[in-house]
Order: sequence, then C-alpha cells, then structure tokens
Amino acid sequence: MTTLEGRPNTALLVIDVQNDVVSGAHDRDGVIARINALVDKARNEQVPVIWVQHSDDNMPIDTEGWQYVPELARAESEPLVHKRYGDSFEDTDLESVLAERRVGRVVVTGAQTDACIRSTLHGALVRGYDTTLVGDAHTTEDLRQWGVPVAPEQVIAHTNTYWSWSDAPGRTGDVVPAAEVDFRPR
Repeated sequence: MTTLEGRPNTALLVIDVQNDVVSGAHDRDGVIARINALVDKARNEQVPVIWVQHSDDNMPIDTEGWQYVPELARAESEPLVHKRYGDSFEDTDLESVLAERRVGRVVVTGAQTDACIRSTLHGALVRGYDTTLVGDAHTTEDLRQWGVPVAPEQVIAHTNTYWSWSDAPGRTGDVVPAAEVDFRPR
C-alpha cells in the first residue's frame, strides 16, 4: 500500500548490529540469531538485504567497535549504507539503494530500539514506505543509569505496541515476530 509508485518490492534492513552498539544489549544473542534467520530467508527468496552501519565520534569507522558483530556476515553483493544520524535515511544513500530495487516496503531489524530503530521507522513512514518492525529482532541496552525510566524489555515492548498502530495516508506500519515475516510484495 506504499505511496511510492512502481515499487512493489520489500527489503530487509539490518541496522547497526555493531560490536559497540549491541555489546550490552538485551537478548543480544537471541536477536542476532533471529536476524540471521531473516537474512537467510531473504536471500533464499531473493529479497534485498540492506546493511546499515553507524559511525560517530564515539564509534569511528574501522575501529573494532564499529564493525558488525562476527555472527552476521554481509554478502559482498549486499549494499552497505553508512550513516551518522539515527534515521538511516538522513544524509545517506539508502533512498537511492531502495529505489534501484523498486522497494516500497522495508522490514526493520537491529539496534538500538529507542534510537536508530525508532528514527528509521518514522523516517521510512514519512517518506512513503510501508514499514514492518520485526518485534523480536530489535534490541537496546539498559539506559536506566541515564534516566530512562524502564528496563530494555519494556522499551522494546512499548515500541512494538505503538508501532503496531502506526500508519499514514496510503502507507502502514506493523509489527510481526521473526517467524511470521512475509517478504512477498503487497
């Protein structure tokens, strides 16, 4: 139902599953395993897998912390989008990568729930994409020491709840578990 004309395809986004980003993340290993299963499924169904990698002053390019976790392996043919802001679309080539592949729906996985995941979800929806959040394939760390009032599992649950009701004229947001992701064009 995307508002983007001639873009019936779906892509899997794998956002910021980098060593420093997920080192203390809630259910780190389970989330990475589910993302890995989705990457395999997407590849088997010839669905584009787009990797997004963050850098900033605290996580410089080419450092060990900046690297994707070793459990996830990007195929050489799969695009890698470099970003410096929370929204994966902001000041990146993500839009052109998706347009080349006629993608009108993105399936979102990765980290961190309360930062780059939320920003990218909203960025996609306002740009005309249907946007599916994989409810058990995104994570965050415990940020209570910095004033976040709830544990990471509550942040994740809250994001899943509010995103399941997100929509805008001509486009939708939804949440599904990894086992129920359907990549077929809508």
